[in-house]
Amino acid sequence: MSFEFLIGNRYLRAKREQRFISMITLISIAGVTVGVVALIVVIAVMTGFEADLREKIIGVTSHVVLMKHGGAMADYTALCEQVEQVDGVVAATPFIYTQAMLKSASSVSGAVLRGIDPQTAGGVVDLEKNLTVGSLKALEKSERREGELPRIPGIILGKELARELGVVESDIVHVISFRGMLTPIGQIPDMKRFRVSGIFQSDMYEYDSSLAYIALQDAQKILRTGDKATGIEIKVKDIYQADSIAGSIEDALGFPFWTRDWMRMNRNLISALKLEKTVMFIILTLIVLVAAFNIASTLIMMVMEKNRDIAILKSMGATSKSIRRIFVYEGLIIGIVGTLLGVCGGMFLCWLLAQYKFIELPGDIYYISTLPVRVKLFDVAMISFGAIAISFLATLYPARQAARLDPAQVLRYE
Repeated sequence: MSFEFLIGNRYLRAKREQRFISMITLISIAGVTVGVVALIVVIAVMTGFEADLREKIIGVTSHVVLMKHGGAMADYTALCEQVEQVDGVVAATPFIYTQAMLKSASSVSGAVLRGIDPQTAGGVVDLEKNLTVGSLKALEKSERREGELPRIPGIILGKELARELGVVESDIVHVISFRGMLTPIGQIPDMKRFRVSGIFQSDMYEYDSSLAYIALQDAQKILRTGDKATGIEIKVKDIYQADSIAGSIEDALGFPFWTRDWMRMNRNLISALKLEKTVMFIILTLIVLVAAFNIASTLIMMVMEKNRDIAILKSMGATSKSIRRIFVYEGLIIGIVGTLLGVCGGMFLCWLLAQYKFIELPGDIYYISTLPVRVKLFDVAMISFGAIAISFLATLYPARQAARLDPAQVLRYE
């Protein structure tokens, strides 16, 4: 052990008549600890919110959407096969997207109607895991009840949309499309009956209150589009490479095809979450800065208290560099101890939040029952490094002042 570290360690353990400095040291350590705990917990919660929201978005929408300028796709089957040959693509499925009115026996509501292929849609978007009632395969089954001559196709509704319409499984709803028949008196909306074969809950109000799924063939019939699709939904291997894979698909197919990835479709929401996470990090870093001022004040008081000791050390041959190291080591000990305690406390509190979920959120506002917590080792490492770096910077001025003391002036009247 170097004599600088030995002396710095002894200075931190003040004698009985110097308990005030020792108390300030403990307060400085506690300040660093509280700051690190707050940073770790808040960043873990914000990361959990971001990950939970991303999973919910991907649970309803695909990673990449392929569209065509000028209208629908007539050769969507061949396009799906071509898209699946692109490097990084896992699966592809056609879809139809339109707006319609849904009418039940007691209510009417607007909805976003999506026609999907029940055989291939599950390979792109895992809709089954969001279904609380029914199954995806029920869309392709011909369902015929006693007394009903034509078959009634199935429809899957969002939980909030089903609640708005006042329907449950097996109830009848009418889908009203404004692309109806053209008559001498004008265009008449087309209406078709569907039976509720499933209800899904994604925990995203925008989706649960507006989305309705029907089979692709039924959507083509009610919209009178023939054998065409609005676009193709695509699943990729790495969701964070979705933008580059989307560019590769555009290059492979050329004009008039264009793509959008999930990050571009939800850019505003993702940017808002990242900005909020950054702002919270900056605000909570101020707690560590306050602790750093405590460290600086502790060292300044210690330099004033130890003027005689510093002068004696210099008279015995200690260099200004060694004196500077003594007080830098003191500040670093405070910062490192506070950071270690903060990391342990923050990780333990995150474990408690994830394990026991004792903080509940109102489900009608957040649609999340408890705080989502996700700890990343990179975030913990960056917080720890930042706290120690701030503690080190707080030691520079007191250590410099201690190194500049003139032993002759201090010991003149001793």
